[in-house]
Amino acid sequence: MAKQVFSKANLIWTGIAVAVFAIIQVMMSVGLINSYYESTLFTICFNIILAVSLNLIVGICGQFSLGHAGFMAIGAYAAGVVTKMMPDYAGLLLGILVGFAISAVEALIVSIPTLRLRGDYLAIVTLGFSEIIRICIQNMKITNGAAGLSGIPKLTTWPLLFIAVVVSITVCCNFVRSAPGRACIAINDDEIAAEAMGVNTTKYKVIAFVIGALLASLAGSLFANYFYVLNPNQFTFNKSIDILVIVVFGGMGSMSASVLSAIVIGILNMYLQQFTDIRMIIYGAALVLMMIFRPQGILGSWEMSIERLLKKRKMKKEAA
Repeated sequence: MAKQVFSKANLIWTGIAVAVFAIIQVMMSVGLINSYYESTLFTICFNIILAVSLNLIVGICGQFSLGHAGFMAIGAYAAGVVTKMMPDYAGLLLGILVGFAISAVEALIVSIPTLRLRGDYLAIVTLGFSEIIRICIQNMKITNGAAGLSGIPKLTTWPLLFIAVVVSITVCCNFVRSAPGRACIAINDDEIAAEAMGVNTTKYKVIAFVIGALLASLAGSLFANYFYVLNPNQFTFNKSIDILVIVVFGGMGSMSASVLSAIVIGILNMYLQQFTDIRMIIYGAALVLMMIFRPQGILGSWEMSIERLLKKRKMKKEAA
């Protein structure tokens, strides 16, 4: 077990993560990343968490879900309400845990009966569920109704968010490599064949759905404690579509693709801010061209693997 944890590939990934964190931290310290670029950076990180968690459901398990904005809203409002009463990191941790608990229960409620459905039917049900959550938030006193929450303490820092991104990617990648993850891949390839081989399809689809919901809730909690203002209109159908676009743009079934796609789309949106009148036209045209010339996404199902590179290097050495 220890040998697997401290494998050469894991140590390389750890080194890459530490290097990325250090470089960005230095750039923020010396002022190369100002408040505007910092907002873009944090938005990209939120989108990475949302994209990899949705890719687990859509790309790995093959379930077309449009309810991710609902789980993000649960995490955001749970953390927002709790941290307004406890404006410290203990309050943020409690808010995240409350969001996890509510999201897990809601995910089980919606997934157990509906994941027996497929395709468009599942998409419609999850979309309706997301809208139910938003309407409930909009009509609850504790969430301040349609006016939303303001004055939420700004507790989300760069180190905290970076750790959350790394943990989210690690959880999703390890799940894909686990026995339940391989079962989900089998379900995605051919659900009837997987069921005929004895795979409990509903069980594994529910597991993937719950994990995705929990990570979406985490992104929402950190989102609330960075932008410190929440409104139900931030979590509409359009938000679920935005997350789905990131997954499709990068390539379904690849966590590397989701990370790259979130970065590319985040930077694209930043530079298109100056073209407010035609920004959505340019953005839409880029997506249409991508679907025409590269329908499988930027990377398709290709996954970046240090282990594979190390094996190729070893084979070349042995051949030489």
